[in-house]
Amino acid sequence: MTATERETPRPDATPPHAADRPAQSSVQSSAQGPAGRPAGAGRLAWLDALRGIGAMAVVAEHALPWVMPSLRPYWFNLGMYGVLVFFLVSGYIIPASLEKRGDVGAFWISRVFRLYPLYLLVIVFVLVMAVWVPVRQEVPRHPSAVAAHLSMLLDVVHIGAVADPMWTLSYEMVFYLLVTALFAGGMHRRSGMLAIVFGVVAVAAGLVLSAPLLPGHWPAVAAGVVFVAGLVCLITGRFRTVAAYALGLMALVLLLFGSFVPWFGAAILAVMFTGTALYRWERGTAGLGPVVAAAVLVAAAPVWSAQAGWWWVQPDVWITTIVLAGVTFAIGMALRGRRVPGVLTWLGLISYSVYLLHHPLLKYLNALVGDLKSVTDTGRAALALGYLAGMLTLSWLTYRFVESPAQRLGRRITRRSSSSSHASGRDIPVPG
Repeated sequence: MTATERETPRPDATPPHAADRPAQSSVQSSAQGPAGRPAGAGRLAWLDALRGIGAMAVVAEHALPWVMPSLRPYWFNLGMYGVLVFFLVSGYIIPASLEKRGDVGAFWISRVFRLYPLYLLVIVFVLVMAVWVPVRQEVPRHPSAVAAHLSMLLDVVHIGAVADPMWTLSYEMVFYLLVTALFAGGMHRRSGMLAIVFGVVAVAAGLVLSAPLLPGHWPAVAAGVVFVAGLVCLITGRFRTVAAYALGLMALVLLLFGSFVPWFGAAILAVMFTGTALYRWERGTAGLGPVVAAAVLVAAAPVWSAQAGWWWVQPDVWITTIVLAGVTFAIGMALRGRRVPGVLTWLGLISYSVYLLHHPLLKYLNALVGDLKSVTDTGRAALALGYLAGMLTLSWLTYRFVESPAQRLGRRITRRSSSSSHASGRDIPVPG
C-alpha cells in the first residue's frame, strides 16, 4: 500500500493503512492475524474473545466507509484498535507456546499448518476472481511478489498483498522469527527490555526514516530464499541454531530498513513484546514497569515522524486508539476466570477466516452492486446485514473445512516428529 493510500480514505479503493490492516493473526497467527482455539477452551477462552472483538473491529473499519460512512469514527482508528488487540494477543501467547513446547521444529510445523492453508486458498481465490475484479495495483507484476507472499514478509519488503489485510501477517512473521532466535539464544525471557528497546527504536526511526532504505525488488526475493531455506532447517533440525539466528537477523533488518513505514514496524514489535511482558507479569516473573515505559514510547513514536500529518497517527487519535486497545486487553485479562460469551469465542475461533476473507468479499460486493453510496440508507443497511451473514457463514465453512483439518494434520505431524526425536535421542533442550 502506498503512502497516499494510507493517508486518504477512499471507499472505492482501500481505506488507510491502519484501517486496512488487522491478524491474527494472527493477527492471527494468533491475529491474526488470529490462531483460534476450540470455543470456550478453558482459561484461554478470553483470548479467543479478544480475537473475535479485534476481527469485527477490522471488518467494521473496512465496511463502514462503503455501507454507512456516517458511522465511521474518526476520534480513534477502529481498524488500528483491532490490529493492536490482535498484536497484544499474539505477543502474550506465541512465546508462551514456544516455551511450553520447548521444540522449535514443532512450533514451526504448528505455525505453518495454522497460517498457510487458508492464506494460500485466499490468494488462489483472489487470483481466480481477477478475471472479474483485477488484483490490487499495489501488487507488483514481478517474481518479487511471489517471493514476498511465500514468506508472508510483505510489508517489511514493501510489497503490496493480493488481499490488503495480509499486511499484518508480515509483523506476525517477523515476531515469530525474532522470538525463535531469542529462544535459541536463551534470551527469550527479556520481554520487558525488548518492548522498551523497540519503543525507543520506533521513536528514533520516526525522526530519521521516512521510507524504506532497501529499495527495489531484491529484498523480497532474497528474503524469500533465506526464509524457505531457514524454515527447512528449523523444522528438520539441521543447522537449527544458525538458521534461527540468521532468520532473526534478517527479520530485524527488514523491519527497520525495508518496511513501508519503519517507525510503525518497530512500534508494532514493541506492542507485541509488551504482550509478552504482560504474560511474564501474570506469571509473577516480571513487573509492570516495562509495560508502562513501552506504552509511552509507542504513543510518542509518530509525533515527529514524516507521517505525523496522517489522521490516524495524530496524537489524540493515536493515543486514544492505543489506550482503548490496552484497556480492552486489560479487561480481558481481568475477566479471564469468568465464563466468556459463546458468540465471542465463536468469533475468535473463525477470526482468521474473517480477517482474510472480509476485504475481498467487500470488494466483490461493491463491484456487483456498483457505487454503494448511491443506494438508499435502507438498501445499504440490508446489504450490510447480508454481507455480514454471508461473510460469517463462509468464514465458518473455511474454518470447518480448511483451517481445522490443517491444524489437526499439523498436530499429527508434530507428534510423529517428536516421537522420532525422542526415539533417536535428539531431544531439544529448553533454554533457561
